[in-house]
Amino acid sequence: MPPPTLTLKSGTSWTDAWRRCLAVAPEAFRDDRVLNLWNAAWQADGRTLPAVSPVDGGPVAGPPRLDRATARQAVRAALDQHRAWRHLPLPERRARVAATLDALAQHRELLALLLVWEIGKPWRLARADVDRAIDGVRWYVDGIDAMLTGRAPLDGPVSNIASWNYPMSVLVHAMLVQALAGNAVIAKTPTDGGVACLTLASALAAREGLPVTLVSGGGGELSEALVRAPEVGCVSFVGGRDTGAAVATAVADLGKRHILEQEGLNTWGIWDHSDWDTLGAVIPTLFDYGKQRCTAYPRFVVQRRLFDDFLAAYLPAVRTLRVGHPLAVEHPDDPCPALDFGPVINAAKAKELHDQVAEAVDRGAVPLHRGTPSDARLLPGQDTSAYVQPVTLLDPPRSSPLHHAEPFGPVDTIVLVDTEAELLAAMNASNGALVATLSTDDRSTYDRLAPHIRAFKVGHGVPRSRGDRDELFGGLGASWRGAFVGGELLVRAVTQGPAGERLPGNFPEYQLMP
Repeated sequence: MPPPTLTLKSGTSWTDAWRRCLAVAPEAFRDDRVLNLWNAAWQADGRTLPAVSPVDGGPVAGPPRLDRATARQAVRAALDQHRAWRHLPLPERRARVAATLDALAQHRELLALLLVWEIGKPWRLARADVDRAIDGVRWYVDGIDAMLTGRAPLDGPVSNIASWNYPMSVLVHAMLVQALAGNAVIAKTPTDGGVACLTLASALAAREGLPVTLVSGGGGELSEALVRAPEVGCVSFVGGRDTGAAVATAVADLGKRHILEQEGLNTWGIWDHSDWDTLGAVIPTLFDYGKQRCTAYPRFVVQRRLFDDFLAAYLPAVRTLRVGHPLAVEHPDDPCPALDFGPVINAAKAKELHDQVAEAVDRGAVPLHRGTPSDARLLPGQDTSAYVQPVTLLDPPRSSPLHHAEPFGPVDTIVLVDTEAELLAAMNASNGALVATLSTDDRSTYDRLAPHIRAFKVGHGVPRSRGDRDELFGGLGASWRGAFVGGELLVRAVTQGPAGERLPGNFPEYQLMP
């Protein structure tokens, strides 16, 4: 029987979402563009670039990119906001942040729909991104008094430069906690997507009087203002190592407070393991959002003698993955489909992944699994240039980027090892990571090997994540620079403590674990 013809879920088109944005926050959205927010006002400045949705290639809101001079004005205005906000009593700051959370919750569905269209998140994961932001900040609202005891806001605003994959649960979450702690906040919209979602969230925060600045522009154009400006009290960055290294050099030269989360190759090791049912059950969850997550696991390091058992668990699991258009349904009023992932962030990224896989295979990698495009849930005739089916490769060549860097897409690689020394070397291939996991039956083996795995969090047979509320987060080696975050550490990272305080983190002059 041929698959059913799919249609777009009723009321979920980009036009529907845009119309709702105009109704909810007319101050921040114009007929054909979003505005920048600085000096406590929405500004119709910046050159708007065209943008398309990864979901179907259709047009969406593009970023209104500021020039360097205007960005400097925005940062100077943010310092004025900061000087006023830092003296506002904590109960008043708490009330305004709580009111912002209530407004975000009221418009949860619209924020999630914008994430679907702008960055291709399946509906389940888009709502989860919004909910994690709201619930996470509520935890800080409830416990902020104790966290701020003996601490004061920074001397200048916090500047946020974040990747596109988690606009709400990473970027907006951080901005609201920074404001709660007494700082004005500046954020640059990610170049690759999320501008409308962030604009709506910032509009709701600005209505409650939060000192929020939201600007768009190229990293090279705005870095002088957002990173090097003397008014900035702290730089918070989430992104790749190349850009992160440039930011790290700048903040080190200036002696500026910083939080730099960078990529690393997160690995899952298999050694003297036999619980294959548990491993098989977790494999599909590791593909959430097409592995476009800083805590994704794209590399399995497998003991050679267990490779046949590993494949028997892995291949059936990976064949269950559901890929497609996040809003494609059989009937207009059906619920959104339950997908593991939709498109990657854009067609250029899809081509990069396809090229990397093809090159690795040409140089000797063995393809173990390739998803079938015909199985994807797509609308008739839609653009599919940003879609990548899951791929698994055995032994990518050392010359391939897939050997030493995270692909940030639905591509798994497997490396076989024979000794514990080889296991650890393969798991530490990228000189530091955010998370790792070791599956082994013997607890004493885990306890002996885990300390030698260069990841901030190491799970025993279970995946680790960024975490919420009181769970700490950081990275080892080149995956992190500056203060660690999560729980109370996030507040400490954006406030001043006693003289001579050494924050837990990875700094040029010291490393201090929590």
